[in-house]
Amino acid sequence: MKRTLLILLTMLAVITAEAQQRQTVYARSSVRCMGVELDGSQTLRVQGYGRNRADAKEQAMKNAVWAVIFDGIRDGADAGCNMRPLVTEVNAKERYEDYFNIFFADNGAYKQYVSLQDTKKRSGGKVKDKLGYSYDLTIRVLRAELKARLKADNVID
Repeated sequence: MKRTLLILLTMLAVITAEAQQRQTVYARSSVRCMGVELDGSQTLRVQGYGRNRADAKEQAMKNAVWAVIFDGIRDGADAGCNMRPLVTEVNAKERYEDYFNIFFADNGAYKQYVSLQDTKKRSGGKVKDKLGYSYDLTIRVLRAELKARLKADNVID
């Protein structure tokens, strides 16, 4: 009886530890400003995580646009980086949830506002773990065009 209870508790501890590890792995995202262009776009160094390179690349692009819209860019060496998010309204994520679910869908409208033209071959750091790959990519976010889109769609004033 004690042995069975000990085995069950051990299995429960292992399952709980794996679940916590998965949550922390998928919660990773790093966004750092590398510079601002004269057209108002921001060049960001972004981490993306996925099952393969394509998934990680798409996730990195989503992370970059998400940071510009909601979080703002807090990390970076360039003083010219626009740190304020585009959407400053409280609870905007919930209020416009349907809009942003469509906007950030796979191959969604967010792709119109990102560019990988600043990425050099083999410049992305690659880390593999049990669940997938993490890549660092240089992504340019077209902030001015994104702001115009959000204004036209009445998300911001």
